[in-house]
Amino acid sequence: MPDLYFGALTLTLKLAGLTTLALLLLGTPLAWWLARTRSSLRGPVAAMVALPLVLPPTVIGFYLLVTMGPDGPLGRLTQSLGLGLLPFTFGGLLLGSMVYSLPFVVQPLQNAFEAIGERPLEAAATLRASPLDTFFSVVLPLARPGYLSATVMGFAHTVGEFGVVLMIGGNIPDKTRVLSVQIYDHVEALEYTQAHWLAGGLLLFSFAVLLALYTLLAGARKKTDGGR
Repeated sequence: MPDLYFGALTLTLKLAGLTTLALLLLGTPLAWWLARTRSSLRGPVAAMVALPLVLPPTVIGFYLLVTMGPDGPLGRLTQSLGLGLLPFTFGGLLLGSMVYSLPFVVQPLQNAFEAIGERPLEAAATLRASPLDTFFSVVLPLARPGYLSATVMGFAHTVGEFGVVLMIGGNIPDKTRVLSVQIYDHVEALEYTQAHWLAGGLLLFSFAVLLALYTLLAGARKKTDGGR
């Protein structure tokens, strides 16, 4: 039994870590564009990013399963590249987790970028800083609280997801069975004691993550206010 938990825990942490890293890399330019653009596409793109907040996870999982399936556009692409099909693999779990956790990373980054305002960017421009240099030397330090929120929320949300991973990955030990699916297995088998242990652990983890996040953000705000 401990080995079973260790496999699910390892897979969950690996999935959450890679999902968060990928979303930070891909979500940064998207969030920057949403924060700065005046394009008419801003509304539709922002709505697409926020869709996982309101759609049932099973709906997202179903359409991802169809898209990645043998007759779906992504499935045909992966097969033509010799990669096989993504459903019921770790790669499929990773892609589904990225879609499901997208707003939990992009929206904090977008809010942080919008809060910076124009004055720091204009000051950097007067010093002839390039856009790339301005982003790394001015924007990123000022957006640090947003990156902290995005990292913590993206990681924690991925750890707790269930519907999407079950639809896309199924329940394969050491391959796609994460902690949330392990809890479901225990409940389905009426093994409530084991379910209590895992569910209680995730409850404590979620509380600790949120407490740490709010504490760190409060400290960051104090430093920012003190520097003004």
